Amino acid sequence: MMQPAPRTTFDVVVVGAGPAGSTVALQLARAGWSVALIERQSFPRRKVCGECIAASNLPLLQSLGIADAVDALAGPQLRQVTLLQGDRAVTADLPTAAHERYPWGRALGRETLDSLLLEQARGAGAVVFQPCTVQAILGSRGAWHCEVRVLESAALLRLRASVVVDAHGSWEDLPSARPKRRQSRSAADLFAFKANFSGSTLPVGQISVLALDGGYGGMVVADGRLMTLACCIRRDRLSNLRSLAPGLSASGAVEAWLQRECAGVRQALQGASRDGPWLASGPLDPGVRMNAADGIFSVGNAAGEAHPILGEGMSMALQSAALLCSHLLGQHRPAAVPDEVPDEVLDKVLDKVPGAAAQAGLQRAYVAAWRREFAPRLRVAAVFAHLAMRPRSAGALMRLLRLWPGLLTQGARWGGKVRTAVASDPAVLAHTTPSRPAPARAPPVC
Repeated sequence: MMQPAPRTTFDVVVVGAGPAGSTVALQLARAGWSVALIERQSFPRRKVCGECIAASNLPLLQSLGIADAVDALAGPQLRQVTLLQGDRAVTADLPTAAHERYPWGRALGRETLDSLLLEQARGAGAVVFQPCTVQAILGSRGAWHCEVRVLESAALLRLRASVVVDAHGSWEDLPSARPKRRQSRSAADLFAFKANFSGSTLPVGQISVLALDGGYGGMVVADGRLMTLACCIRRDRLSNLRSLAPGLSASGAVEAWLQRECAGVRQALQGASRDGPWLASGPLDPGVRMNAADGIFSVGNAAGEAHPILGEGMSMALQSAALLCSHLLGQHRPAAVPDEVPDEVLDKVLDKVPGAAAQAGLQRAYVAAWRREFAPRLRVAAVFAHLAMRPRSAGALMRLLRLWPGLLTQGARWGGKVRTAVASDPAVLAHTTPSRPAPARAPPVC
C-alpha cells in the first residue's frame, strides 16, 4: 500500500524535540495549531545533562499530562543540597515550593523525559519528523519555508509555516547561525562531561554540587537508582590533565581528576560501576542568545543558557516554552468553544495564528518577559560558577557556608528552584486548550 504524501503546510515548525521543543509543540497542538516537530536524533537518546527537575516545573508537567509517569519513574524527592570542595562538605535543606502536591524536585534521565514529552506531543496531533535535520529556513514572519533533510533516506522536504520556533540544543544551531559560531578557542572554554553509575553510595534525595580547581560539577541519584555524575571543566585544565596522563582518554582523565579532587566523589563511587560510556560535549556558551528583532522565536538553550552549576537547564527549557506559548496563545485563542459553534467556523478560529505584524509585537513582549524571568538566574549561576572554579574563592565560600548554611538554601531560591516563569496550574492553562478535540493530523513521515 502506498504511504500518503507527507503534509507540508503547518501553522508552526518547531526545531528540536527536547523538553523545550516538545512542550511548545504539545501546547500549540492542543490549542488547535497544526504543528511540525523536527528532531535530528532518534529517541531515546542520552544527553549531557544534570537531570534535575526543580519542584517549580512539576505543576507544568502535570498540565502537560506526564506528571504521573514522572512521579512513577523519577528518583526520590530532592530535599537537600551539599557543596563539596576537597575533603570538606556543607549541607543545607533545599527550599520547598508552595504547591501542595509538588514541594520537592526530582531527578529523571533525559532519555526518559524527552520520550515522554515527545509522545505526548505526538498524541496531541504534532507531526514528528525524526530523524530529520533542517537544511535552510527561508522567508520571514508569516511566510517561512523550511528545507528538511530526512537522514535515513536523504530525501528533502519543503515545509511552509507562519511561525518558526527554534528549540535546538546547546551545541546545535539553525543554518543561519552556523557561520556565526565562534571559531576562536579560549583557555576558559568549558567542556561538559557526564556518566551514570549503579551501586553508588551517594545519599538519595540530595543534590551534591562540586567546587573543583578549574571546573564545577554535580551528582544526584535519578531514576533506576542510577547516579548521574556531571561536570564542566576549563579547556586549559583539561589539556593539562591529558598532558600529565597521555595514555588516558579525555573522559578517563576527567574521571580520575574528579576522584582526586573531591573526597565526596571518591566516596560516592566506592563499589559503583559505570553504566554506559562517558558523554562529552562543548564548549558551553552561557548567555542570552535572542533579541526582540529576531523573526524566529527561541526557547530553551536557543534563547539563552545559564552555567549548569545550579541545574536550572531543564527549568529554563520547560518554563521558557510555556512562557512563549502563553504569549502566542493568550491573544489568539478563545477561552472556551461553545458547542453550538459550527465545525467549519471552529476550524477557522483554531487555525488563526498571529500574522507577521502581530508576531513582531509578540516577539518583543516575549523577549522582555524572558529577560525579566531568566536573566537573574543567569547572573546567579555565573557568579556561583566562577566562585566554584577558583580554589581561593571556593574556600572562602565554604568558610562562609559553615557559618551560615542557610545561604545554600537561599542560593537555590535565587537560582529559581521554586519559581516558575508562567502559571502552570491546569486550571490556569485551560484557556489555551479548546474544549473540543483538535482535528486529526497526518501520521508521522520519518
